[in-house]
Amino acid sequence: MDQRARVAVAVLGAAAFFLVVQFGALALAGPFEEAGYQSVEDPQNPLNSVLYLGVILVATVVMLALMRYGRTTALRGVLVLTSGLIVGYVFSVAVPPLVVDAFGSVNLSPWIGGGAVAAGLLFYPEWWVIDLSGLLMGMGAAALFGISFGLLPALLLLTALAVYDAISVYGTKHMLTLASGVMELRVPVLVVIPTTPDYSFIDEASEMAESVGEETTDTESEPETEEFDRDAIFIGLGDAVIPSILVASAGVFLETPTVFGIEVAPLGAIVGTMLGLFVLLWMVLKGKAHAGLPLLNGGSIAGYLVAALASGIPLVTALGLDGWL
Repeated sequence: MDQRARVAVAVLGAAAFFLVVQFGALALAGPFEEAGYQSVEDPQNPLNSVLYLGVILVATVVMLALMRYGRTTALRGVLVLTSGLIVGYVFSVAVPPLVVDAFGSVNLSPWIGGGAVAAGLLFYPEWWVIDLSGLLMGMGAAALFGISFGLLPALLLLTALAVYDAISVYGTKHMLTLASGVMELRVPVLVVIPTTPDYSFIDEASEMAESVGEETTDTESEPETEEFDRDAIFIGLGDAVIPSILVASAGVFLETPTVFGIEVAPLGAIVGTMLGLFVLLWMVLKGKAHAGLPLLNGGSIAGYLVAALASGIPLVTALGLDGWL
């Protein structure tokens, strides 16, 4: 496959993944809210963003410590279990219930879906297993956070995480270490986009773990070259999930006119995220180091605000400040 074809596959593959996660999160947000899956009592409380950011910082420290001291088996087990749990939420609302009465009324659909994902990740973590798991997990996670964060908390969260991502890549650089470590875990923390038809993530995981710092959107890239000869590119799953939180939040907490059956505000966030993604991919494929969330979250926020204001929503309402001013 020549250079131009590989670049096209990388761009189209990343774009397709992001679009499925974003539209999937938007579709799941309503059913999740009806099912009572909100994780906080008051989604409009801005302190939710502070709490979640604190959880991320603590989780990052724990992951780095486990990797440093070689405790990756336990970490992989936790991440596989988390993946299965979130996918179970998705199956609970997206798949017709399979109810048995042997031990009381139990819906087996979430258990089957979550169990299948966990088993696949444990026993055959090929790139398509990881990506399919990441799609389901990404949609579910973005929808769960979207219904738990009102407009103001969502906007604060995306802004804070964009700043944190920039600091962790350009400043402390601990994200580089984290990215290198999660490659070996073979879980849907990184999205794998092959650019050759015979690519195998299982066969080449060890080699890619050594060079992950050159190939992900959250790490330093190799010096700019004229040829693109990578067998795969990698994007952090969080890069797709975090901006999608605003998509789901806007779909639940703000009512705007629809275009082709989709409300304008979340659609604007999707368009903004995709524009940020294309700029990000252009920089990454040129070999330039860049953090993902400043462009992705910035695009999501800008697209959301432009769409909301264009549809006649006051700025105070669009920012979720109605109850605070």
